[in-house]
Amino acid sequence: MGLLMLNLFVGTVMISLNVVIHSFGLIWVTHAMGWITDRMRLHRRRSHLLAMNSVVIGVFAVLTCEVWLWAICYSLIGVISDFPTALYFSTITFATVGYGDIVAHSDWRMLSALEGVCGFLMIGWSTAYLVAAGIRVGPFRSGEHF
Repeated sequence: MGLLMLNLFVGTVMISLNVVIHSFGLIWVTHAMGWITDRMRLHRRRSHLLAMNSVVIGVFAVLTCEVWLWAICYSLIGVISDFPTALYFSTITFATVGYGDIVAHSDWRMLSALEGVCGFLMIGWSTAYLVAAGIRVGPFRSGEHF
């Protein structure tokens, strides 16, 4: 029971940190998108492509930071023996791919399951953000293509 509670505690802290990173990251991406579109108003079509590209790259950077945070956690507590393997494990777990070629130590399985749930939520949140950005400035602006 003690290990389960430790898994839940560490997982809750990690999920909370991911939410903070994601929130501030998307705020930063929004500001970058606004800055780009404000400076490119004369070249309307190019500003949309550049803004959407910055959004996609920005969201990818935010998700990458979150994956690296989990990998650092795994390395620090000894779930995975070396950092490159921890990073690979974190990436496939966060993306909910779960190849199964690398598994967490049995004491930390619940923590890795929590990363999968966290990744699913963060990727879903990112998808919603990308759709909103596409409607606001990108190729899906109301009335432009449909």
